[in-house]
Amino acid sequence: MISSTNRIEYRHEQQFRSLALLTVITIYLVILAGGIVRGTGSGMGCPDWPKCFGQWVPPTDVAQLPPNYQEVYSHRGYGDTLFNPVKTWIEYVNRLLGVLTGFFIFLTFLSSLRFLKTDRITTVLSFAAFISVGFQGWLGSKVVSSLLSPWMVTLHMLVAILIVGVLLYVTTRSYSTLLANNSLTNRVVISRFLVISTIILLAQILLGTQVREEVDHVAHRLGETGRGQWVDNLGIKFAIHRSFSWIVVITQLLWYWRFRRSKTQGIILVLGNGAVVLTVVQILTGITLAYLGMPAIAQPIHLTIAIVALGIQFVLILLLNKESLFPTQEGRLSSGKTVRTI
Repeated sequence: MISSTNRIEYRHEQQFRSLALLTVITIYLVILAGGIVRGTGSGMGCPDWPKCFGQWVPPTDVAQLPPNYQEVYSHRGYGDTLFNPVKTWIEYVNRLLGVLTGFFIFLTFLSSLRFLKTDRITTVLSFAAFISVGFQGWLGSKVVSSLLSPWMVTLHMLVAILIVGVLLYVTTRSYSTLLANNSLTNRVVISRFLVISTIILLAQILLGTQVREEVDHVAHRLGETGRGQWVDNLGIKFAIHRSFSWIVVITQLLWYWRFRRSKTQGIILVLGNGAVVLTVVQILTGITLAYLGMPAIAQPIHLTIAIVALGIQFVLILLLNKESLFPTQEGRLSSGKTVRTI
């Protein structure tokens, strides 16, 4: 029979897992929304921050703005830009999702306080994620005030990836009590290959962010009507990014080949297959961007899928090294919990 104390503890852990997982999902939605903002050129849809055109609810028509709105916001790069309600609301929804993410991360942190004595690492990292989101919000304001400075945009993306990494760690850590120790053959070798491929994929994502900045400059120069010529006018960064994709493919195939030979099963098998499928889709969207005139819809998909694949591979690394990374978790496995094989 499960004691009432164990039952309450289990319910608290379930609540934390749900909140942490929901928070990770909302962050991926923010990243997708950010990709849509950049793909549609909506980065300056709201020229000020935290308000939008000085309002908490953005205007839907130019008549709601003062006649000299371009002059008012000229110091923010809006002097030659005509008001576009679609771009304004795309940027505003992106900000709302950011606020929602901050709310969920705060709830995740509050839920983690229950583990302050039993699993302090979870509480500390949940707090770190909460503080990082505040920093990310401040950084977002600097991105706007810097008129989308390239290095600021890249830094903003890197911080988002780090926040996702921290939350994936605490989420995986909380689920580790429900998973039996893995008996995967060649686990150490697979883990090493996976670490290398994950680092290379991260480097490719950051290279892609640099390419995205070049695309912004080319798009501004050639305009939407010249979209078919954008790729031809990109510089060396694009060439490096395109060539580097072969290294990504090779390293992904290496770890996956070892992975499949190990005859794994359960959650690890599902995650491994999912990571490779997403990487293939990411490469296909990259080919679409490079050779089919950079369709706007492919840009946010390309970025988001890459970051989701990166996150899955990070979780795989954690699960493959569960015994060494989560040693304090073994003692928390109480009676009445279903243990699933990995």
